[in-house]
Amino acid sequence: MESSNRSVTRTGRTTIGAPTEAGMAEPQQAHSVQEEARGLEELLDRVDAAARDHDPTSIGDVLDSVGPRSFAPVLLVAGLVILAPIIGDIPGVPTMMGLVVILVAGQLVLRRECIWLPDWLLDRSIGHEQVEKTVGWLRKPARFIDRWSKPRYTGIVRHAGVHVIALACIVIAAATPLMEVVPFSANVAGAAIVAFGIALMVQDGLIAWIAIVCSLATFWVVLSQFIGSG
Repeated sequence: MESSNRSVTRTGRTTIGAPTEAGMAEPQQAHSVQEEARGLEELLDRVDAAARDHDPTSIGDVLDSVGPRSFAPVLLVAGLVILAPIIGDIPGVPTMMGLVVILVAGQLVLRRECIWLPDWLLDRSIGHEQVEKTVGWLRKPARFIDRWSKPRYTGIVRHAGVHVIALACIVIAAATPLMEVVPFSANVAGAAIVAFGIALMVQDGLIAWIAIVCSLATFWVVLSQFIGSG
């Protein structure tokens, strides 16, 4: 990723909305009047639109396109970047997205009313063609996930469960620098963060449990690699 050269009118704050107990948001600002994304595929449509409108495409551009749902979709988008091989395999990208996850999930734990990200992070950008290729690669699994996911076992994605999920995302994201040297581990970590984001958006506790399994598998792979090399 590189720093965008476009002029910036932000003040280091992306205000999308106030979190509910599920980690989602209600619209507060004028630029957040569009309806909430109804699923992962619609979220990809918005990211794709941001890429078509901005070259290079910055993190701030993508966040602006997400709409009034805030914390869960931003976690989801960051996880998708780490997961997708086209962008996620670029050195430094998993660590950068890990930092986004840490900041967003940390503010979810602290019950902030809006997401704050520093300007230097909002302005990190990548070519729009890479974003569009990544979105295309994710289309098919997104359709499957949208059909399969639904509200169920909601106890784990409400109240204290939201904080547990946010803390799990922070732990995973904090390990992304190490994962960059272990093949495919960062991609698995991205899958876990994606699953947590979907679980919060859709209120799907089953997906949250799948994310926990992915998280444990990721740490097992990383620890095995370092123990074996030692």
